[in-house]
Amino acid sequence: MALEDFQICDRDLSEQQLDAYLQADAIAVDTETMGLLPQRDRLCLVQLCDAHDHVSVVSIARGQTEAPNLKRLLEAGSSVKVFHFARFDVATLHHHLAIAVKPLFCTKVASKLARTYTPKHGLKDLIQELEHVELDKSAQSSDWGNAANLSPEQLRYAANDVRYLLSARQKLIAMLKREERWSLAEQCFECIPTIAQLDLMQYQGLFEH
Repeated sequence: MALEDFQICDRDLSEQQLDAYLQADAIAVDTETMGLLPQRDRLCLVQLCDAHDHVSVVSIARGQTEAPNLKRLLEAGSSVKVFHFARFDVATLHHHLAIAVKPLFCTKVASKLARTYTPKHGLKDLIQELEHVELDKSAQSSDWGNAANLSPEQLRYAANDVRYLLSARQKLIAMLKREERWSLAEQCFECIPTIAQLDLMQYQGLFEH
C-alpha cells in the first residue's frame, strides 16, 4: 500500500469526507492512543475505511475534546461501525471526544463466537486466516503522540488496521449464521457500549459472584 492511498486529516474529517463516508453502510474504525488507560492516555489517531478502500487517518490534538464531523459519522444510525476489540475503542472515543458509537460490530467478539476451533483471536491471526494477508504489527507499540512526524511504517500500520475489517466482517457473519450464533452476536454487540462505560468507571468483575 502506498502512502498516497489514504488521507491524513487534522483534528476532524472535512465536510466532503463526511458526506462520502455517510453513504457507506459499514465503516471500519480503529484508534491509536498513548496507552491502554483512557483516563490517563490520550487519543492520537482515528482511522476509517469504507468498502471502496477509502482510508482516512484523523489526528487528534492534545487536549482536543470534540470532532463534530467524526462524531456525526460514528453516531449515524445508517452505517455499522466495525472494530476489532470495540470495547476499548468505544470507551476511548466516548471519554476523549464524547462520541457514543452506534451501531457497531466487533470482529474480536465475532471471532470468539464463531472461531471456537482456535484460541487465536488477535487481529493479525484473524486477518491472516480470513483474508490471507499477514499484517506487519512492528509499529503497534510506538509513540503516536506526534502526528506531524509519524513514520511511513506507523502510517502504513494505522491504515492496514482498518482496511481488511469490512471483508473479515462479512466472512464472520457467514460463519456465525452457519453455526446459528448470529443472533447471540448481535446481542453481544449491543452490550459493548455499556461494558465500555463500566470500564471507564473502573468497575471490575461486576457479573462475578
